[in-house]
Amino acid sequence: MSAGTGNAYAFGRHDPASHVLIHVSDPHFLAGGARLGGKYDVEANFARTLDAIRSVHPHPSAIVVTGDLADLGEPDAYRRLRAAVEPVADELGAPLIWVAGNHDERPALRAGLLDAEPTEDPVTGVWDLAGLRLIALDTSVPGWHHGDLDEEQLSWLADVLADPAPHGTLLAMHHPPLPSHLPLFDILELRHQDELAEVIRGTDVRGILAGHLHYSSQGTFAGVPVSVSSATCYTMNVARPSAEVNGMDAAQAFQLVHVYPETITHTVVPVTQAATGDYFSADWLERMAALTPEQRLEAFSRKPGR
Repeated sequence: MSAGTGNAYAFGRHDPASHVLIHVSDPHFLAGGARLGGKYDVEANFARTLDAIRSVHPHPSAIVVTGDLADLGEPDAYRRLRAAVEPVADELGAPLIWVAGNHDERPALRAGLLDAEPTEDPVTGVWDLAGLRLIALDTSVPGWHHGDLDEEQLSWLADVLADPAPHGTLLAMHHPPLPSHLPLFDILELRHQDELAEVIRGTDVRGILAGHLHYSSQGTFAGVPVSVSSATCYTMNVARPSAEVNGMDAAQAFQLVHVYPETITHTVVPVTQAATGDYFSADWLERMAALTPEQRLEAFSRKPGR
């Protein structure tokens, strides 16, 4: 079993993942546990998300939260979020990586989540996750909701990327460097994307984790895969014409990120209560593991009567 994968079985051509990350986005906590917009119980939704995170993996390489940690940047909102998440991260033995979003306020975030000086400095960082490097960028713009990266942060990123990491690099940011089919998000898009592309093109960056959209999305940027995790507070009902898409209290999700030598997969994990079958289990996997590859194909791949 590869370290941190939680999967001892490799029945196909691929070895188990070297790293598994939890990618969560947009909790939008409020002071006093208030409901977002007076209707979305963001703390209850996030509690269900944390329960699901406990279930999907016993020891993830990291829990990455890609922005809009608080809705109004209130100090108490950050305290409440930290009190909710840190015990779960400690229980799972996973580093907790906070990324700033457009709804966040840098001074309160830095003081409330990082125990750092409450300044307007960008919230950035570099983590070595057993050879996989994760770099947190700060695309927030104080006083605004669109995203941007200034020359200083881009220069810092270029310096970090000058030395490759053993398992490559993931970038985590709030505003995704992707178009949206919803016109409203293009108003709030990330600025200076060409300059960011110039910095990361040809480096060991293997993927970009982002949020902001409140729906899951994928694309490529400068040849690098981009994965946007949906929100935990509320999501956008994209089953409507693009000009009429609005929020709904349903379809909350996060993502499981599996890092393999040749690829990275992003699995959308719905946070929902639904009847689930019980055919597959740990015992079933043990029985399959006791068989030869040919016996496994005979037992599970052959169609009945053929």
